[in-house]
Amino acid sequence: MPEAKAVRAARPAEASVADNDAPLIRLRGVTKVYGEGATAFQALKGIDLDIQAGDFVAVMGPSGSGKSTTMNILGCLDVPSAGQFLFKGFHVEALERDQRALLRRKYLGFVFQGFNLLARTSALENVELPLLYRGDPKAQRREMAMNALDKVGLKQWWDHTPAELSGGQQQRVAIARAIVTNPDVLLADEPTGNLDSERSIEIMQLLTDLNQTSNITVLMVTHEPDMAAFARTIVHFKDGLVERVENKHHQGEAVA
Repeated sequence: MPEAKAVRAARPAEASVADNDAPLIRLRGVTKVYGEGATAFQALKGIDLDIQAGDFVAVMGPSGSGKSTTMNILGCLDVPSAGQFLFKGFHVEALERDQRALLRRKYLGFVFQGFNLLARTSALENVELPLLYRGDPKAQRREMAMNALDKVGLKQWWDHTPAELSGGQQQRVAIARAIVTNPDVLLADEPTGNLDSERSIEIMQLLTDLNQTSNITVLMVTHEPDMAAFARTIVHFKDGLVERVENKHHQGEAVA
């Protein structure tokens, strides 16, 4: 694992050897408490969850169920109050802020409901941003960004700004930006929430294709059963706990 020197320093001694058969992501007894004393709110009450490399996971649940808090922890945007979070066998909960940022930059990609594209910047330049922050040379950035746009079917639209693209095309640019660094995990927060039904299906088919052809592990939050039906594993949250997990869900089946 790159940057392993910094990560290993934070690992407990008993976990010095990673288990090759272990899941890509493992949560054990993860809790999250916001506030203190009488105003404290426990968003997560002890999450146990395994995510295998290459899986397509849909995360569902009502508002306040803990799914967004869990996704923030998995995305290294927040930390547990207690419990273990292992990524490739490394204890993420023990990492410092800068170490988590390195993990996030190298291994994770993010797709948001609102696209979050720079308005006056071309599709190509939007996709280049993670590589720019990483310090990659200009020529390399351009080549990798064009390849990512090609994967989402927008290579010919490279010079268009977001205002010149449809909502579905904007989300494709956002996905290209998320995959341009070749992440192990793609975290998608309601990626079809701002799209109509036809565009939503196009985006889900794209995510499915990336999952199957590039072996990117996809973790997606959605309220829509029709979108969750594209996943192989569906995790249902309720009241800060994992209520149930549908393993080996056949993609395309209706979600209960």
